[in-house]
Amino acid sequence: MPRIQQTGAARPRTVAVIGALLALAAMFFGAAGAAGAAAPPAAALPAAAAQAGAAPSSLSGKTFVIGTDTTFAPFEFRDAGGELTGIDMDIIRQIAKSQGFAVEIKSLGFNAALQALSSNQVDGVIAGMSITEPRKQIYDFSDPYFESGVQMAVAKSNTEIKGYQDLRGKTVTAKTGSEGETFAKSIADQYGFAVKPLDQSATMYELVKSGNAVAVFDDYPVLAYGISQNNGLKSVTEKEKGGSYGFAVNKGRNPELLKAFNTGLAEMKSNGQYQAILDKYLKDPAKAAQSSFWDLLASSFPALLKGLGNTVLVTAISFAVAMVIGLSMGFLKISTNVLPRGIATTYVSVFRGTPLLVWAFFFYFGIPQLTGQPIDIWVAGVLTLSLNSGAYITEIVRGSIQSVDPGQLEASRSLGLGYAKSMQKVVVPQAFKIMTPSLINQLIIMLKDSSLLLVIGFAELLYQGQQIYAGNFRITETLLIVAVLYFVVIMLLTKLANVADKRFNK
Repeated sequence: MPRIQQTGAARPRTVAVIGALLALAAMFFGAAGAAGAAAPPAAALPAAAAQAGAAPSSLSGKTFVIGTDTTFAPFEFRDAGGELTGIDMDIIRQIAKSQGFAVEIKSLGFNAALQALSSNQVDGVIAGMSITEPRKQIYDFSDPYFESGVQMAVAKSNTEIKGYQDLRGKTVTAKTGSEGETFAKSIADQYGFAVKPLDQSATMYELVKSGNAVAVFDDYPVLAYGISQNNGLKSVTEKEKGGSYGFAVNKGRNPELLKAFNTGLAEMKSNGQYQAILDKYLKDPAKAAQSSFWDLLASSFPALLKGLGNTVLVTAISFAVAMVIGLSMGFLKISTNVLPRGIATTYVSVFRGTPLLVWAFFFYFGIPQLTGQPIDIWVAGVLTLSLNSGAYITEIVRGSIQSVDPGQLEASRSLGLGYAKSMQKVVVPQAFKIMTPSLINQLIIMLKDSSLLLVIGFAELLYQGQQIYAGNFRITETLLIVAVLYFVVIMLLTKLANVADKRFNK
């Protein structure tokens, strides 16, 4: 990353660097705006088209964006080749094929998928979603496509917990918003245990195996599939009666899509395709073969490299934009005029005083609800990272400029240079030398913060790791590989930044 040199001879380089950053920001926002103006977002087209009131056959040629979970095997998970598969995926794809429309699947996570549906980022959600009365007030559901139930499981080595009566004084886990959580909480007082909800099945199972929870309540097909894949658990209770899974759309929207789903589901049940899908994953699921760490590394490396590429790219773009914002706001922060100084102070206070995750959700889910227009996930990711880091860079710039000895400015003024020229020729070059180490540190922090974008379904490195261990349940080994990749990239980035620092700040 270029750095501004201290000496007066380096003035052209200073101008070039700032100009390049401004040009990059202009190109980025210009490209984003042009893309947004060129055509309506993909998610908006089907929703608008579906209001036309045509028969299901008229859906031919249309594409609907469908949100789903990331880690809910055997309903949705990624196979060894990285392809999204499972009961839900096979059902929605078969229905789309028979009814003549196409689907674009967005693997977001259960809660994020519902947020995306509410903000019209997706047209429907299929994610092992139980049909409940509260949800029916918000969403329209299809006919049930699966009758579920809840079971309790413990670690394979656990010989103490054999039923609910053994849970007194203990902690159990269940998936947030699931039937398992509802059932566990309904009997928690009776049997005297505490419930700790988590977002993913794979992490729930890891919590039980680590001893931080003694049991897990989960949907019986999910537990059965996980056990067949060597997740280290065993079921210890019979299946409790549960509810039904349904495909959901926003209330009053996409009625033709819902009707097409029901029609396709009925056809699948009558011709045997539906039962064949269930048997594929539940009756006789493919057993997970024991494999070594090196086999896991070889099979997961392509997907992890793809995620790493996205991580580096979104960090690079965001840092360039953050530098432009930070430099601009930093100079405003030291202005003697109260208005620009107030603008910069407000910006820093807002973005430095609120969590980054709040802005990720706001930009990706909140803005579409306010404007009625979906926003691209890359735009949301860059806005989140750049505006957050820009606030910190603003303070770095302000602090560095104010750290330069005031005598330097006074000396240059006494030699006949004006205030602007004195800042440009004397103060700013020294300030850039002071701020360089802090900017390098902020770049590294931004790269690590990019992992938080997984909550909106951004396919960065940690997101890809989650996709992998959701299917193989090898969380510790997968996260170890992810950690090593982060470490290697950060070390290389640090060395590269230090080389640039020495070159430009001789």
